[in-house]
Amino acid sequence: MRHHTPKALFTSMLAATLIILCTAASCKNGNKTQTSSSSSPAKAAKAVNAPAFNADSAFAFCAAQCDFGPRTMNCRAHDACGEWIVGQFERYGCEVATQKVVLRGYDATPLQSMNIIARAHSDKPTRVMLCAHWDSRPWADNDPDSTNWRKPVLAANDGASGVAVMLELARLIQNDTTLQVGVDFVCFDAEDWGTPQWMRMSDESSWALGAQYWAEHYQSAAGGKPLYGILLDMVGGENAMFYQELYSKEFAPAIVERVWSAARDAGYSNYFPKQQGGMITDDHVPVNKKAGIPCIDIIPFYPDCEQSSFGPTWHTVNDDMNHIDRNTLKAVGQTILQVLYSEEK
Repeated sequence: MRHHTPKALFTSMLAATLIILCTAASCKNGNKTQTSSSSSPAKAAKAVNAPAFNADSAFAFCAAQCDFGPRTMNCRAHDACGEWIVGQFERYGCEVATQKVVLRGYDATPLQSMNIIARAHSDKPTRVMLCAHWDSRPWADNDPDSTNWRKPVLAANDGASGVAVMLELARLIQNDTTLQVGVDFVCFDAEDWGTPQWMRMSDESSWALGAQYWAEHYQSAAGGKPLYGILLDMVGGENAMFYQELYSKEFAPAIVERVWSAARDAGYSNYFPKQQGGMITDDHVPVNKKAGIPCIDIIPFYPDCEQSSFGPTWHTVNDDMNHIDRNTLKAVGQTILQVLYSEEK
């Protein structure tokens, strides 16, 4: 993951937001759970009959991807994992299509890329899009040890976690007749080939290459247009909190409100504080700008982490399964289920 506003500016924006606020205030495959909340007496939570998200299953999906090794572009592990992801979505009843294309990295490297599009309940005209990237960063260029900078990242969190949550959601909803909407799962490739930090320059267009291509060819690659999209990026890390990302608030403020309210109703408002985070160049940007689909980014923000506002393992050799938290996976997965099962035809 990707170019981002520097931490100092993140912190200042967050502080300014708090000042302003203070001034203004002077499946049949899983057990069903009815979720509600009493934290806001002024507005009753919407009870929904959603499946219980299985964090152990999502954790296993995350580990299975990591078992292939780093899924960096143009390597055998990448290709094998891609085929495995396709097979898993097919196993859970999705109609799966792949979008294969040779993209060009910031350094003109040809990248053998494959976006994966899986449609669950394809007969339902009302649809919601969930997306994540599945490739690994080829360089651990934010590692505190400079000798690791040229090593690939295993990408348990920054890559595998978002796909793992989507696979578990696909498993849960495959035979569920109560869900009123269809779901389009999109796995973007070539997200993390952005300019390395040692180059001392930043090219925002070098990130999210698969999402850019998908968005540019959206009309020919997809069926009906989804109501909105939700990007899942780094959704399994320890001590993660998901602040409201600023591009998301600019392009799709109503969806931000819907998701954060769903987190409250599902009982996970502690993971989803209603506070501003940073402005992130991520896969949701081309989805909004080029495909015209309102899309938000669920991505962690660590305001007190000196190493990175994305957390201590971001783009380091420590982004492995030892730092994946089932509780974080559960919070995100159950929140998404709350959103999906609150939708009507």
